[in-house]
Parts: sequence; C-alpha cells; structure tokens
Amino acid sequence: MQNNIPLRFDLQVIASWIRAGSRVIGLGCGEGELLAHLKAQKQVRETGIEIVEQRVVRCIEQGLSVIQGDINEEVHDYPDDTFDYVILSQTLQQVYDPLALIESMLRIGKKAIVSFPNFGHWHVRAQVLFTGHAPVTPQLPYSWYGTPNIRILSIKDFREFAGQVGFSILKEVTINTDKQDKSGRIVQVLPNLRATYGIYLISRE
Repeated sequence: MQNNIPLRFDLQVIASWIRAGSRVIGLGCGEGELLAHLKAQKQVRETGIEIVEQRVVRCIEQGLSVIQGDINEEVHDYPDDTFDYVILSQTLQQVYDPLALIESMLRIGKKAIVSFPNFGHWHVRAQVLFTGHAPVTPQLPYSWYGTPNIRILSIKDFREFAGQVGFSILKEVTINTDKQDKSGRIVQVLPNLRATYGIYLISRE
C-alpha cells in the first residue's frame, strides 16, 4: 500500500523517465518509496535489493518484491538484459567499486539511472575553503568519522568518468533541492557549482 507522502524531488525526475509497464530493479532501494510509486502509477514489474533488514520488511509490507542482500553481490545472479531500467539512487558515492557496479547494471539492464550528491556544489567548496573542515550540508549530513560516503565526486567528475570508461549519457538533469529534498528546481547554468544532485540515464555504447 502506497502512502500519500510526496516523492523526493530527485525521485520525481527519475520516475518521469520510466516507461509504463517496464521491468525495473532498484539497487539500495531503501523503504521502497520509488518502487511503490512506479508500481502504482506506471504498473512496472518491480524488484529491489536492500541490505538493511528493517527497510526490506517495510518494502514487503507495501507488497513490493524486494530481497535483502549486498547489491554488489546480488547483481551477479541476474542474466543479461533482465530489466529495462536499473536504478541506483544516491548510492554511487557509497560503493567500493563504482565501475564494476555500473558495468553490472548495464549488463542486467538495457538502461541504468544513477544519481548522486554533487560534491562540487558551492556550499561544499565554501565550507572547506573558509572553515578548513570536512563539509556537512543538508545533502551530505554526516561528520567525516560517521559518513557512509567513501567516494567524493562531482557532476564534472561523472561526465569525465563516462567518457573514460565508455558508456553513453542519454539524459542528464542537475537539480537544486530544499533541505528535505521534497522540492527543488532544475539547474541549467553552472550545474557543477550550483546543483546539489546529478541524475543520469546511461546505456552501453
């Protein structure tokens, strides 16, 4: 059963890219907010992988098909082109081997969607410059010693990464959000400096 809480702004963008009736898997799908929306509004055939047991329970309570496991390992169990879309939302910066995971996503899915917080945002830069401390922002709310983020990447970094390793960026949307990420706007001018998140639809070349 889907609740009436509005989707986060970044998830609204992702949902707008998904075709009705598609086969979709969410990697690190949390409590299933996006998958529940897509199932209700676009009748997708949903699958999810989430490592935290309580979140998996919450997904199952909503009638979602979600398993508990490590996304880096579980993706190997799916044949090529099992899904139309593989979604990795705000998790890339926490992945030990981003290239290996993206390659797996583009193997099991015809297209992949990746989003991440932009460490190139002016607020992040300003905190480092003026305070000399690791940044803490609404989008990056953790102290250095407690953060799950092990990768620091910007929008510019991801664009260069795509060119270096050889996958295509089909769509790019850069956004700026409020403190709760519930509302926001698309950033078209100087996105590496002004956007809080980058969202990408990618495919094999």
